[in-house]
Amino acid sequence: MRILLVEDDQMIGEAVQLSLKQMGYVVDWVRDGLIAESVIGSEHFDLVLLDLGIPGKDGLAVLQHLRRQKSTIPVIIITARDSIQDRIKGLDAGADDYVIKPFVIEELAARLRSALRRSAGQTEPEIHIDNVVINPITHEVKLQDVPVQMSAREYAIIESLLLRPGAILSRAQLEERLYGWGEEIESNAVEVYIHSIRRKLGNQFIQNVRGVGYFIPKPNHSQ
Repeated sequence: MRILLVEDDQMIGEAVQLSLKQMGYVVDWVRDGLIAESVIGSEHFDLVLLDLGIPGKDGLAVLQHLRRQKSTIPVIIITARDSIQDRIKGLDAGADDYVIKPFVIEELAARLRSALRRSAGQTEPEIHIDNVVINPITHEVKLQDVPVQMSAREYAIIESLLLRPGAILSRAQLEERLYGWGEEIESNAVEVYIHSIRRKLGNQFIQNVRGVGYFIPKPNHSQ
């Protein structure tokens, strides 16, 4: 899962980036609103953490621009602006949530997971695909109620495909969700991870359309 952090405070930025990376997220960090607009328009992110008081272009203006462009990417505002009027402006501009600094990273992570679930149309924390159960909170995967050990990148592939079950993602699209800026991408990494996932969860868990990409079939039901 790839997150864009837009924050000009060095201490906060480093702390949030490190903490979310330790939770298994890919986190890219920019400190300027104009740069944020540019990279959101050219690269894939699953969610944006957006400070309001940033140089280049105010965070609220960045958010308004995104929504005018019909972008549906989830956006959580993280800011020291704590007045009711500021919160109303942020939410009315299209923010999915509004978090006041200072915040506890565990609460921010919970709000992040909630926003991602809503964007994927999921109401329950656990996702059931036949006899496989995935818990996005703990990153735990079970096959027939037995825990299955997954590497961080194996889990990231599963989670990326589960955001839109049935939708096909190409190898390049999966790479974009697995690697942040400056990380080296091995040429066959996606195929290796998918082979490992299939070995653990069954060959039909992740399916592919030759020459197009990979998908997880839509679950018959969610619990």
